[in-house]
Amino acid sequence: MVRSESAGTAGRAEERLLVDGIQMVRLLGPQDRLLTRIEREFPEVALLVRGNEITLTGNENQVQDARRLIEELLLMVRNGQDLTPSEVSTSARMLDEDPRSSPSGVLGQTILSARGRSIRPKTIGQKNYVDAIDENTIIFGIGPAGTGKTYLAMAKAVQALQRKEVNRIILTRPAVEAGERLGFLPGTLTDKIDPYLRPLFDALNEMLDPEIVPKLLASGTIEVAPLAYMRGRTLNDSFIVLDEAQNTTPEQMKMFLTRLGFGSRMVITGDITQVDLPIGTSGLQLVTRVLDGIEDIHFATLTSADVVRHTLVGAIVDAYTRYDQILQAHKQAQSTEAFERDKKYRKRP
Repeated sequence: MVRSESAGTAGRAEERLLVDGIQMVRLLGPQDRLLTRIEREFPEVALLVRGNEITLTGNENQVQDARRLIEELLLMVRNGQDLTPSEVSTSARMLDEDPRSSPSGVLGQTILSARGRSIRPKTIGQKNYVDAIDENTIIFGIGPAGTGKTYLAMAKAVQALQRKEVNRIILTRPAVEAGERLGFLPGTLTDKIDPYLRPLFDALNEMLDPEIVPKLLASGTIEVAPLAYMRGRTLNDSFIVLDEAQNTTPEQMKMFLTRLGFGSRMVITGDITQVDLPIGTSGLQLVTRVLDGIEDIHFATLTSADVVRHTLVGAIVDAYTRYDQILQAHKQAQSTEAFERDKKYRKRP
């Protein structure tokens, strides 16, 4: 229960919230980390916590916004959600963009409860991506590293299997090295492809009991295989995830998409800014133009605002984006300059 009291003068306000029924550490975070993040979001508001009472003093508009944020965070805590600083910032941003929005409703959707914790979207972009997976047959999740593209897709795959919406999960990715030549790997075929598929195995072991995963793999209920093994197959009643799709060729992408069978769903994830192909065009870059506008195919674009890794990852993504834009503009200017020189040369008598 939250009881609120208001007081103040013109342009200034004071709000007191009495919080009952929860431990304050769940709202404020260890060492008041979440409280510090709230203060950072509202620099013109002073927050004072005594026992279960929170006092907000400062700019009237910001005090009201901070109170609204705290109320939304309390709803999340009461629903069993463990808050993080990123969720505080995301909730503040959502309320700033639309005061009528409900961050607790958007960020409180649990996809999967696994090994004592809940997997749920943590940003608006992630929520839209998850909703698109529910509503479409083929979904492309395109965005930078750390936006949860593959992790959320795999969570939805496990959820679909548990609900018996599909009979099996198929996880695949192209076997392309990220800028290094590993040479010939020793061992069996499984040993050779394991390094490429290890990220998928890691995510599986986080979402399912590690003792169950080998049994599901042995029975074929979950299949993890390189993309080359998809040719010639028709995949019915399956949830299929293609990871690192930026490293597919246009021919591989077409081959993969045409494997779709009845009762199946496909999620294709990738980052078009991190192509490791030695030569040629990325199949993911091309498919965004070829399939755009087709019904039941959805392109979900995630950005640095959806990064849920260390806060520096979002800053790194933005820095590289700016650099790429400057480089592209420079190349365009050089191309235009060369064209003008060539045109003048051809006009010479």
